[in-house]
Amino acid sequence: MSSTQEQQGKTSTTGLSIILPTFNEVESIAAVIQSLLALDDHFDLEILVVDDDSSDGTAETVRSLARLDQRIRIIRRLGRSGLASAIREGLIDAIHHRAVVMDSDGQHEPASVLDAVRSLDARQLDLVAGSRFLDQSEIRGLSHRRTDGSTLANQLARRSLPARYGHLTDYMSGFMAINLSRCLPLIRQVDVNGFKFLYELLAISRGQLTVAEIPLIFQPRLHGSSKLDSAILWDFLVSLLHTASLRLLPRRAISFGLVGASGVLVQLAITALLMTLLGLDFQRALPIAVIAAASSNYLINNALTFRDRRQRGARLLRGLLKFLLVASLPALANVGLATSFYTLVNAHAIWAQLAGIVVVYIWNYAASSRFVWNSP
Repeated sequence: MSSTQEQQGKTSTTGLSIILPTFNEVESIAAVIQSLLALDDHFDLEILVVDDDSSDGTAETVRSLARLDQRIRIIRRLGRSGLASAIREGLIDAIHHRAVVMDSDGQHEPASVLDAVRSLDARQLDLVAGSRFLDQSEIRGLSHRRTDGSTLANQLARRSLPARYGHLTDYMSGFMAINLSRCLPLIRQVDVNGFKFLYELLAISRGQLTVAEIPLIFQPRLHGSSKLDSAILWDFLVSLLHTASLRLLPRRAISFGLVGASGVLVQLAITALLMTLLGLDFQRALPIAVIAAASSNYLINNALTFRDRRQRGARLLRGLLKFLLVASLPALANVGLATSFYTLVNAHAIWAQLAGIVVVYIWNYAASSRFVWNSP
């Protein structure tokens, strides 16, 4: 077949960038790339792998393939990580005006790429998402527990997004085809600490995008296991609250506040235990409870709110000492105000402590962000 005939067999606008975020997918990535290269009959392809500095040889495997095929590119990221940020970086770096984002573990079929782009073009849409929950969809690679969790997450997401997107069935999808010429300004605004890139993009678009879905045949992973963990579930809760606040509050501030709420419970519980079981009076029990709650807040924030800057080993202990130092002045204010409230206003331990806790939140968030985790 001549090159002219080959071009006639492709779609009218032939360029397509396929974005593959990776982290430790060495066992799957070569097979996924090879299956996508077969789409060359339909598109002028760019396959762009965005790797979060994998330690298992993923980047080296992709680089070897790229030396043999100029359609393959790799971005290896140092000092930054996360699925949403990898997707955003890949889309911004894509050379074509249309792009497909898909998983690099083999759970998304290459045939879905063709279906999604045809729908994107034929209907002149801004975005086409792959759904695991349409009537024609099949889920072969998700446990019943994960399926039920995704169903609940989608129900919550639907209630938090503009009504224009109410017809969608899978806001948590990792598969999407995007018209970059129209969506790129919004893509640049996506919060890279968000739970799912598609959800974040829909949230910031405020109903501006024309969006449809295609059914997915969701396959089992080729190798390895899911990277879903408690931190990702935490991100989803923060994303819902971030959207509910009209995105006026910073995500980290919301996360910090949720952790602080858990610290309130820790402080109240320890104060009650010390007063009830050990017979300490309120003035002696409160300082111990405040320090315990602050330490709890530090460890949870380190694991969740600032996990991209997580302290480990000796740095974890130094970070705790810095956090307690940063929190010492507001902690003294907490103790002083709570004691005064208890003595002068109302001898009620819970209300007295809440009065002190409210005073210190903003200081702790701003100061610890900067001096403990070095985050602006």
